[in-house]
Amino acid sequence: MNGLTFDIAHLLAGGLVLVSFMMLYQDRLFALINVFALHAIVLALSVAWQAYIQDAHHLYVTAAIALVFKAIVIPVGLHRIIQRLGIHRDVETAVGIGTTMLAGIGLVTLSMVLMLRVTPEADPLAREDLAFALSIILLGLLVMVTRRNAVSQVVGFMSLENGLVLAATGAKGMPLVVEISVAFSILIAFIVIGVFLFRIRERFDSVDVGVLDDYRGEHR
Repeated sequence: MNGLTFDIAHLLAGGLVLVSFMMLYQDRLFALINVFALHAIVLALSVAWQAYIQDAHHLYVTAAIALVFKAIVIPVGLHRIIQRLGIHRDVETAVGIGTTMLAGIGLVTLSMVLMLRVTPEADPLAREDLAFALSIILLGLLVMVTRRNAVSQVVGFMSLENGLVLAATGAKGMPLVVEISVAFSILIAFIVIGVFLFRIRERFDSVDVGVLDDYRGEHR
């Protein structure tokens, strides 16, 4: 692998981490969903580049699935859910944005140190991708933990799954049947989540998880 090929793969994987930080920074639902769509586009480009450098044509299918479902279908669906439910457009956070960003930097540093130490003999590109993928997974979890709105937590879950896809493709890819089954599992999970969002909104007149805590007699 020449230096330019490695640099482009490194740039795309690092771009995913950068976009994950952009999701942490957003305080509006529509902006958060749009950034998630950008996250999916960068993922599709990264997977397509991996398909090219690995000469693994089935990864082009993975890239297409990410582009169609995650960059178009799911964001459009979330936009419509927000409009149908009349959800408050601001994203309520459990902690401040500054604290969240600092926590994200710490998680990325931990990911880099951990993965580069435990995979010293692995392929350099695979090591880098695994480190970036772990960073994206942890940042997705951070989005879920620090956001109180159920829709923003769904976005965090979807971005977390993007990290898993990057890890699998960077480690010489997955069998095509596994990729397709994962894609449909995510789509089905999104449909189920949409149904639950409507039911929660109908029952509690809100999708803020803090309201659910109050209903159970719990207080933050």
